[in-house]
Amino acid sequence: MTTMLAWGGVSFPDGYDVSGQTEWFTKTLKWSTDYFIAAHLGDTEFVGQIGDGDVDHASWGRPEDMTMNRPAFKITASSPGSELAAETAAALASSAIWYRCNGDEAYANQCLDHAKTLYAFADEHRGKYTDAIPAGAFYESWSGYNDELVWGAAWLAKATGDDSYLAKAEAYFEEFGLSDPHELSWDDKSAGVFLILYELTGNSKYKDAAEKFVDYFLGLEKTAKGLVWSESSQWGSLRYAANYGHFALQAARLGIKESEGRAFAESQINYILGDTGRSYVVGWGVNPPTHCHHRAASCPDRPAVCDWNSGMNNPGPNGQVLHGALVGGPDHNDNYVDDRNQFQMTEVATDYNAGFQSCLAAMTANYVNNK
Repeated sequence: MTTMLAWGGVSFPDGYDVSGQTEWFTKTLKWSTDYFIAAHLGDTEFVGQIGDGDVDHASWGRPEDMTMNRPAFKITASSPGSELAAETAAALASSAIWYRCNGDEAYANQCLDHAKTLYAFADEHRGKYTDAIPAGAFYESWSGYNDELVWGAAWLAKATGDDSYLAKAEAYFEEFGLSDPHELSWDDKSAGVFLILYELTGNSKYKDAAEKFVDYFLGLEKTAKGLVWSESSQWGSLRYAANYGHFALQAARLGIKESEGRAFAESQINYILGDTGRSYVVGWGVNPPTHCHHRAASCPDRPAVCDWNSGMNNPGPNGQVLHGALVGGPDHNDNYVDDRNQFQMTEVATDYNAGFQSCLAAMTANYVNNK
């Protein structure tokens, strides 16, 4: 979710500046963009997965101790993956805006060069990435690649000012009929498209679509203690709450449902940080998670062996504290079990943190700017 993270930084830089995190944020983005650039082996060649999902999941231990075969899988012109290529283009384009705003023109241009080539690859050689890479059992492309094709073009339009990308984004928006999403997630970027295109064009149809999406999640059921609950919330409930909150704050920045959206986002972040009596952020607040489902974090200090017995199935707390990680979160009844085996609740992931962190940056920026 590099694009989500970059979007938060580009929109709310004051949140990072005032908290002294601008340098760290740049390092975080660069970890991703360096990897994407390295994985882009040619105009129509991009490495999208390293390792076999089933084999990797069967192993428990430190990543540096892995000894199993870890094959690399790529998309090519003959085996394309438009979701993967277009989303990576969006990630590189959005990150380029941040780098340029922070004085690194050369690296921003490098990111944009790769973004343009990857987007052309996605658009000209269309195909579902899980037909090329064996990731469907873990990361199926449920929404298809149309949303990424619009999302990638929109971010390239924003990053470059090139009207041809904007024209393409608008044309594809109409052709693909992006409407009525139920979430903003690693799989479905349709709702994000509404805001980027409204920001770039001022066209009321995009504003109307964004307002409709805000109204949708503001009207969703909430748990007894106030957590928004969607049809996807059974696994990683807090990730969806944070992503809705991030969208609400991005929309408010553009004058859409300002008071309602900010109040909603604040309520969800307060839930995450401890309003219910416990924190859901590792290493932070009252009674934070101590058994997050994360291989390396579960390991004891070296030189002790880390395996299923000493890591995953150890009843004690994780040997390493994964500071700042957002766990999946509670169930529909606000029940949370801090047990590595309850992975729907205790799993951590970059897409969980991207929206959450962006909410915090937005709320901090709004506070310092008296909004």
